[in-house]
Amino acid sequence: MVNALSVDVEDYFQVSAFEEHIPFSSWDRYELRVEGNTKRILDLFDELGVKATFFTLGWIAEHCPALVKEIHRRGHEVASHGHRHRLVYQMSPDEFRADVSRTRRALEDLIGEPVLGFRAASFSIVSGCFWAMDVLEEEGYRYDSSMFPILHDRYGTPGICLTPHRWQDGGLIEVPMSVLPLLGRNVPIGGGGYLRHFPAGFTHWGVRRLNEHFGRPVITYLHPWEIDEGQPVQPVGWVTRARHYGGIGRLYGKLQRLIRAFPFAPMRELPIFTRDDAA
Repeated sequence: MVNALSVDVEDYFQVSAFEEHIPFSSWDRYELRVEGNTKRILDLFDELGVKATFFTLGWIAEHCPALVKEIHRRGHEVASHGHRHRLVYQMSPDEFRADVSRTRRALEDLIGEPVLGFRAASFSIVSGCFWAMDVLEEEGYRYDSSMFPILHDRYGTPGICLTPHRWQDGGLIEVPMSVLPLLGRNVPIGGGGYLRHFPAGFTHWGVRRLNEHFGRPVITYLHPWEIDEGQPVQPVGWVTRARHYGGIGRLYGKLQRLIRAFPFAPMRELPIFTRDDAA
């Protein structure tokens, strides 16, 4: 069973949970730490002989073009994370179209090949804005990975198909984030804060169960800031503080052990993709 490894390339001050404290207009005043942290992840992947998909902000592409080129040069898939990490359900269809079009052009200009995939900020393609899937297909994307089949205060699409699938019988492929059915609930597994906060033993058990019992690939994701213990701490509430900073010091080692224990590849190498989809 091939699992998918992905990185959402954004910096610590660009996360949705900080948007009220750090508005987009102030981003240029913050220290950029994404280059060093992403290169550390790239070095780890080189060491372990694994390739991944890097969903990259258009803002990062415009400010750190050499980083995008380095990701591509090392053999990884470059995909879109939107331009400025705006939640989809806070945009109009026209705003969303402009955002994903701008990002795709910026990335393709740097790597010289088509960008196939998209992941929305904070998994924010939710019920009420499924129109975004039509926009993505019209703008030339081949797949989306923006839906999380859980209930959360910021995102969630409970009720959707839990495995990679064609969206509403169309051409666009949806690769939802991984959940483990457990005691009547969908438990997030293998990515981001869930990877940081859950014990490594539980994560490995969950990945193995999804692979072997349910026959499903696990979609693992992380952010470069999640391995950065030296990032400036923001004056936010205790819930946001716990979510953002909890387990940061342990993630690098957890990720290393997870990749050694299970096979991973870029998103476009999942079995659902045909040769045409992945081209």
